[in-house]
Amino acid sequence: MTTTDALLIRQRFDSPSQWREIADRVLEGGKIARQEGLAVLQAPDEEILDILAAAYRVRLRHHGNLVRLNLLINAKSGICPEDCAYCSQSRISSAEITRYPLVNREELLRGAQAAVERQATMYCIVIAGRTPKPGELDAICEVVSEIKLRWNIKICVSPGLLNREQANRFKAAGVDRINHNLNTSRKFYDRICSTHSYEDRLATLRAAREAGLELCCGGIIGMGESLEDVVDFALELGELRPESLPINFLIPIPGTPLENQGDLSPLYCLKVLSLLRFASPPSNLRIAAGRELHLGPLQPLGLFPANSIFVGDYLTTKGQPPEEDYRMIEALGMKVVLDPHS
Repeated sequence: MTTTDALLIRQRFDSPSQWREIADRVLEGGKIARQEGLAVLQAPDEEILDILAAAYRVRLRHHGNLVRLNLLINAKSGICPEDCAYCSQSRISSAEITRYPLVNREELLRGAQAAVERQATMYCIVIAGRTPKPGELDAICEVVSEIKLRWNIKICVSPGLLNREQANRFKAAGVDRINHNLNTSRKFYDRICSTHSYEDRLATLRAAREAGLELCCGGIIGMGESLEDVVDFALELGELRPESLPINFLIPIPGTPLENQGDLSPLYCLKVLSLLRFASPPSNLRIAAGRELHLGPLQPLGLFPANSIFVGDYLTTKGQPPEEDYRMIEALGMKVVLDPHS
């Protein structure tokens, strides 16, 4: 896109009425156009409150003033043969992290109990690796069935690449949702990973859908992608219509190839979240890793387009204390969703 094109887009979409028009169309069942998505990301910072107001209207229609909490357990850390450039657990990372095989049943049960105690309605079990080994799949399925008997909570598993048979096993065990992120645009993907393809990721998502599982699918912002990549990524997610859409803002971890990336401003992050809300109105848009680092004191504004957060830590990085999240939600006049099936 040329500088002239960018100026024309900005001139066309630089008034509050234009953001309202996008929200109106989306609320009527229409879609945000690619050039409108670029306009959101390129908008002057002084337009941010108008953009957030428009995104909030869409959020309010589909999700009310409710916030869904998720708790994540890093159930298998490191020991991964993949070369994802952002990840501290990949085979090309020299990051100083703890590496361990799949945790035992008791640890997984403690994580589920912690999720319930922290008012999370989704317990996310994440394992590092290309695809679950047979023993890992068996162990997770067994403990998921036990969790379902003990607590009223939904289960999301992030297992890596899946085929239909594996997805069927998870579904039969009581898993509700599979997490598998696109991570970035199709065009930029090869810059981030070479050991599996964008199409491999789409195949996993298809297998999960065909097995009757919900989808948790999002990505990472701040890896060196262009604005066009962010818009293409957002529009692709809009077509996939995942039930849950986690957006991570890159935490540049020392020892990873992207340790010098991730220079994001809070206002840009808010524009990205608004774009994702316009592109995926029904999805539970979750602000995931990097929320504390990149949004900082503007975190509360992120919940005007988004309606979900993790409560607690992430994979190999720390989150803020849950009590701060509860105070933030209460201060916004919002309420935590307590029924996992609502």
